[in-house]
Amino acid sequence: MTILLISTYDLGRQPFGLASPAAWLRAAGHEVHCVDVTRTRLPIDVVRAADLVGVYLPMHTATRMALPVLDKVLQIKPSAHLVAYGLYAPLNADVLREHGVATILGPEVESDLVGVASEVAPAGASFRSGVRESATRSPGQADVPVPRLRFITPDRSGLPPLETYASLQVGETRKLVGYTEATRGCKHLCRHCPIVPIYNGRFRVVDVGVVLADIAAQVAAGAQHITFGDPDFFNGPKHAMAVIEGLHAAHADVSYDVTIKVEHLRRHVDLLPRLRDTGCAFVTSAVESIDDAVTAKLEKGHTRADFEQVVRDCRAAGLALSPTFVAFTPWTTLAGYVEFLRAIDRLGLVPAVAPIQYAIRLLIPKGSRMLELPDVRERIGYYDPRTLTSVWCHADPRVDALQRDLEALAGARLNAPRDEFFARVWDVAHAAAGLVPPARPPLPSRATVPYLNEPWYC
Repeated sequence: MTILLISTYDLGRQPFGLASPAAWLRAAGHEVHCVDVTRTRLPIDVVRAADLVGVYLPMHTATRMALPVLDKVLQIKPSAHLVAYGLYAPLNADVLREHGVATILGPEVESDLVGVASEVAPAGASFRSGVRESATRSPGQADVPVPRLRFITPDRSGLPPLETYASLQVGETRKLVGYTEATRGCKHLCRHCPIVPIYNGRFRVVDVGVVLADIAAQVAAGAQHITFGDPDFFNGPKHAMAVIEGLHAAHADVSYDVTIKVEHLRRHVDLLPRLRDTGCAFVTSAVESIDDAVTAKLEKGHTRADFEQVVRDCRAAGLALSPTFVAFTPWTTLAGYVEFLRAIDRLGLVPAVAPIQYAIRLLIPKGSRMLELPDVRERIGYYDPRTLTSVWCHADPRVDALQRDLEALAGARLNAPRDEFFARVWDVAHAAAGLVPPARPPLPSRATVPYLNEPWYC
C-alpha cells in the first residue's frame, strides 16, 4: 500500500522517527513517502494517494504543530487511516482522536506500524480491528511491557538533504549534522520527564552495527558531525563507548555530541577524556535547577554541588558542557532566579547556555508525574487542549511576569551573542527582584563554544 509518514518538528534535525519506520515498512513491501513539513509543504498528491498516514510526535512542540496537519490530511483524504506515533502520542490520545486519529502508537513503534499497515486495506477500507493501541505502555499502565525490537538500519531516502537542517557552529566553521540513536528510553524516573510515563525506567539498546551503519550512510551524505539523541547516552556506558569507538575508528574526522545526566557524568568521570579524544564536541546535560529543593522535587538525582563538580570535571578534561534548565517552576523565587544567573556567571558558563534556557517554564502534559505533587496541583488552573498542558500560575505573580518578559526577549533575540543576551537577562532579573546588578566583566563570544544553531529545546 501507499504510506505517508509526516514529521512536524524535530529540533531542526533530519527526522530519525521517519527514517527508522520507513525502513521497516519498505522491507515489508510498502511504498513509503516521508515528508518533513518544517522543510517542505504537505504534498497534496501524495496525501490523496496514501492509504495510511502516520504522524511522528516525539515532543510537545511537534504534537501541537501536528493538530492542524492532521485536519488538513483529512480534508484532502477523508478515507485515510491516520496513525499518531512517538513519545507524545499516548500522552495525548484523547485530543488526537478528536482530530481523526484512528491508531495511537507509542515509541518502539516500527513493528506495530508494519502490523497496522498489514491490517489496513487499500483504497480507504476500514481497519478491521478498529482503534489499535500499541503494546508500548500508556500513562498509568506500568505493567505493559515496552517492546523489544531487533532494529534495522534506518532508510533516509526521500528526506530533505542534511544541508537543509541545523548545523554545528564551531567558531566560524559550520558542519553538517546527522542524527541517530544508540539507545531509547531511560532507566531513570525524573518526575518532570515525558519519557517516564511511557518507559517507566526501561531503556532499549540499538545494536552497535546498526548505529554505525546509520552513521556511515549519513557521513556518505555529507554529515561532518553526529548528534546522538539518546535521552541519556550513559544509561549503558559500555554500549555507548563501543559506539563512539566504532564511530571514531571509521570516521576519525567526524565529531559528535551526546546528552548525559549529571549523576552519570559524576559516576563515569574517568570516561570524559575518552569522549574528548574521540571527537565529542560538547555534552548536553539537563541540570534543570541549581536549587537542591527543586531538583529533589524533580527527582533529578543530583545536587548543586554535583553540578558544579561536573563543570570542573568537564573543564579539566577539555570537554565542553552545554547545560539546560527549567528555569521557572512553581518553586522558583526572584531571589533564587538571580542566584541562578550569578551561578552561571561565576561558573563561566555564559557562552555555553542558549538564550531560551533562561526562560523555559515547566510544562505539565497529560500523564506527567508532576501531577503527583499536591503543591503542583494546587497551582494548576485548568488543562488547555490548545497547548496540551495543565496551565499553572506561580504564587508570586512577579515570577510569572519575569518569565513572560524573558520569553519574549529570547524569542526576539534567539541568535544574539550569548554574553550580550545574558547581560540583558541579568539586568531585567535584578530589576524584577529589586536588586542593583553587580558589574560584570565582558566574557568571550559564543563563537568559541560549539553549538547547534537550532535554538529551541522542548
